[in-house]
Amino acid sequence: MQILILAAGLGTRLRPLTDQMPKPLVPVVDASILEHQVRFAKTLGNVELHANAHHLASQLEAAGAKLGFKKVWVEYPEILGTGGPIHRIATEGDADELLILNGDCYCNFDLNAFVNAARNSGAEFALLARDFNKVNTLQVRNGKLCGIANRFTFAENFGNDAADETATFSGISWYSKKALQEIRAEERDVRDFWKRMIQAGRGPFICINRDANATWIDMGTPEGLRNAVNARLAELKVENWIDASVQKNFVAANGTVVNAGAVVGENAMLDNVILLPGAIVNAGETLQSEIRGKDFSWRL
Repeated sequence: MQILILAAGLGTRLRPLTDQMPKPLVPVVDASILEHQVRFAKTLGNVELHANAHHLASQLEAAGAKLGFKKVWVEYPEILGTGGPIHRIATEGDADELLILNGDCYCNFDLNAFVNAARNSGAEFALLARDFNKVNTLQVRNGKLCGIANRFTFAENFGNDAADETATFSGISWYSKKALQEIRAEERDVRDFWKRMIQAGRGPFICINRDANATWIDMGTPEGLRNAVNARLAELKVENWIDASVQKNFVAANGTVVNAGAVVGENAMLDNVILLPGAIVNAGETLQSEIRGKDFSWRL
């Protein structure tokens, strides 16, 4: 199984943090989001890891080498969307099947169940979805994608009631070798490929994960980062987490996380605080409900 972790985005919602590091390398408690995705991917067993990269690509290449990636595919001078890197791996990487994961999502659920359902669906590719009414845009008919709200619908092919249910795309998808051979270089927006395949009667299977205990967090905003940190603390069954390299001569409470590279002065008081690499807290300073990094801070 080959896995592509999408990691080429600019991370604009997390600037200025992402001026210093690409979003997939942002730490979520004890590891970067990229490392968490690798851990998640390896629940499938023997996998071959790939990532695409653009913004601060050299940092991702170095991280990929340490994590045992077969290749980090650098996209330059422009980002190739989602369809572009899939086509690139299909033509240059000779994948038999490919699983796509997002490099800005913190998730925890049964990935094997999705892959098995996709393989057994009879479809050439599959999308993992969830039922999230606020943003449900996928239109599903008989277990397959038939349209995307505000983008394209195919009521003429499915009758007046084109969709019998709706869902939200998780960003996770599976492609068989047959599907990979179909995608075109110009279909950088992968939804163009989906549309063409639907028109040909070969649309993707939609697997809807209805597990109420599954974790799905977009960590592309400061609030999302806080939520991802909370989820990881809960998984580790700890209230706070301080990197072993940080001298602990301060008080930490209520979900405080102090990452390597942060400097905390003596007798500081931290309450619901995330300190990222380069953050500085003065001696005796009191912080509450804040994310602080090198030369910036966000109030929560």
